[in-house]
Amino acid sequence: MKRIAPLLVVFVLQFSALSLFAQNDSDSVNYEQQRLRVNQLLDQRSARFGAYDESITKKTGIFGIFKTKKDMQKSIDILKEIVITDNNIFVETKRLLDLKDYESNRHAALANEYDKQVSAYMKTITKLQDENDKLRQQVGTLDQNDQQSNFLVYLLIAIIGVLAVVIYSLYQRRVKHKNLTQH
Repeated sequence: MKRIAPLLVVFVLQFSALSLFAQNDSDSVNYEQQRLRVNQLLDQRSARFGAYDESITKKTGIFGIFKTKKDMQKSIDILKEIVITDNNIFVETKRLLDLKDYESNRHAALANEYDKQVSAYMKTITKLQDENDKLRQQVGTLDQNDQQSNFLVYLLIAIIGVLAVVIYSLYQRRVKHKNLTQH
């Protein structure tokens, strides 16, 4: 029984770990996808800043010295796109952080649940080991009582045997004595 208990605990922990790893893979995939979205938005933002820098320096006015209204509008439009991208980055980053918080909370809850399960298993194992020890003590007591009763049975058989021998010898004496008195 003492060998089975640790094996049982190991089996339960491995089974629990397998389900945890399967869920971790799914969560990790979601986290990685969200992280890639944020990185793509950051790349878009960098590209738009490059386009903005280019539009700032671009001067299509008279003799390439002045900026036209169209050049300025293009720069403003690029800045609007950068602001929209920044807002999207904030939203996606918040989702990423929420996902990370959810994963952390879920892992903490799972760890707490597994700790409770392991504690319950340990208590059960301890209880079973205590019961096993009590049963072993009872078996030892019964064996001892059995040995005592066997001793008493053997003693009784010996006494009966001795009495039988004594009675037989008395009977034989009586029969001899009777035979001698009759002849």
